Amino acid sequence: MGHDWFSGHAAAYAAARPGYPAGLFDLIAAHAPARRCAWDCGTGNGQVAAGLARYFDTVEASDMSAAQIAAAPAAPRVRYRVEPAEQTSYAAAQFDAIVVAQALHWFDIPRFGDELRRVAAPGAVFVACGYAWFAVDPAFDAAFAEGLGRHLAPFWAPQNRLLWRGYRDITLPIAPIAAPALAIHVEWTWQQLMAYVWSWSAVQRALAAHQGAALDEAADRLAGQWGDRTAVRRVIMPLSVVAGHVLASTEMTKGNR
Repeated sequence: MGHDWFSGHAAAYAAARPGYPAGLFDLIAAHAPARRCAWDCGTGNGQVAAGLARYFDTVEASDMSAAQIAAAPAAPRVRYRVEPAEQTSYAAAQFDAIVVAQALHWFDIPRFGDELRRVAAPGAVFVACGYAWFAVDPAFDAAFAEGLGRHLAPFWAPQNRLLWRGYRDITLPIAPIAAPALAIHVEWTWQQLMAYVWSWSAVQRALAAHQGAALDEAADRLAGQWGDRTAVRRVIMPLSVVAGHVLASTEMTKGNR
């Protein structure tokens, strides 16, 4: 079973998280064998589901967090349900595309791999992506790492390291596809950046450990590197992307001979 670290602040998460670049959806659509049905697995705030709905006839979006699903906006052709990624009620061979955004590191990977094979249509494309850190400018980035970043270091879950390493340590039943370099670009004020940071699971754990005052002090010191708090600055978040066509069990057997 995957891990749920976000139900307690689902509304704040939905409001603070950035959208994904068009190139991500172009990649998915270009490699899908058909555009009948896509699965946004670990949908969270539903951003990817809404993007997929521009390309696919229907989109199924699932998350183990009922609070996250409740905070996701309604979208045409998107159906939500509360289910874990590793065991769903979807039909066998139902999906032409399976997408996991900002969630793969929380899954039970072996069990999810089995479910991925079960629900994938022949030739289905799988794409997982995630963003770990952001960049503003070298001085700000260094100040963040030395301040807030250092305070948060003890509160990251071990699973986050899978994301930080670009999912290179995760093995799934796919034949890899080359993915273009992608990044999220946003124009944010100081308040918007801090709302995003405060949506992190590590911040929520730090707050639960009564570290709120220390985090506030670190944020106030960091604000000096931003300048005018109402000023809009560009924030860049490189995406780690893993893409491939889902292998059937027979294809995996042949590959292991």
